[in-house]
Amino acid sequence: MSTIADRAVDFPGAEAPARQYDIDANGVRIAVHEWGDAAAPPLLAVHGGFDFARTYDLFAPRLAAGGWRVVAWDQRGHGDSEHAELYSWDADMRDALAVFDHVKPGAPVPVVGHSKGGALMTQLADAQPFRFTHLVNMDGIPYKRNIPDIAEHERTKMMASDIESWLDHRRRTADLQRKPGTIDELAARRGRMNPRLEIDWLRRLVTTGGFKSDDGWRWKIDSSMRFGGFGPWRPEWTLMRLPGLPIPFFGILGSEMEEMGWGTPPKKVLPYMPMQGRCEVLDGVGHFVHIEQPQRVADLVLDFLGDAQ
Repeated sequence: MSTIADRAVDFPGAEAPARQYDIDANGVRIAVHEWGDAAAPPLLAVHGGFDFARTYDLFAPRLAAGGWRVVAWDQRGHGDSEHAELYSWDADMRDALAVFDHVKPGAPVPVVGHSKGGALMTQLADAQPFRFTHLVNMDGIPYKRNIPDIAEHERTKMMASDIESWLDHRRRTADLQRKPGTIDELAARRGRMNPRLEIDWLRRLVTTGGFKSDDGWRWKIDSSMRFGGFGPWRPEWTLMRLPGLPIPFFGILGSEMEEMGWGTPPKKVLPYMPMQGRCEVLDGVGHFVHIEQPQRVADLVLDFLGDAQ
């Protein structure tokens, strides 16, 4: 375990994690970051797709101020975690279980997840609710359409085409590197997908989620990754799992649609709330609710979790 010598671009209210260490997740090295007192009760935080744990630099310190030890990890192929031969929804689930077992083996913990991280944790909570005391899902409730009724032979054709597409993608990207640039150039690229976020915050992301090489800065994210990964998963499955969750659930949605979001109309989510569930829709806020309004969202989460025990 080590402390962080932070060289990130400054941004008001952002803090580097107090500790960083690696764990082994079934042969893949996963980087873990912690904010707050090492003796405080743990609160797990799961980042979204093509993000990394340091995107919680604004949000996690506010949760830590509420008495929690906030534990976030870089998913495989993201941030400081190891690149892998295969990226899939199920692999991310297994990596998450390795973190759960390391942080508080045999005992449930509260969890906050954003975007893909929220959808991942919704599936895990549906399958293994005994691992959770509470679940907060921040704009990670995909909605597209009802699941189609597909004949078995059509499913086989779909799987064959999915595998072929994935193999073609791996061949194309086997030797690729992410395009280099200056801090401002990488921040501008990210800004095209995150248009509501401040440019100074995007510059900080470059210096926490990228590395400097001889020809400029590059994102640490594996260049072979693509949205959706590989394996059986459909966005609407997350929504269908919500009603059966047997744990306290809190959904936080932004009303403003943007490219990196799921495009989920809040009115589509509300009928699926579980028995112990509630949903808050933040007007004038986009997909990155915890970055646009970190204190407001932290206050909502802390109120939902109650006192740290």
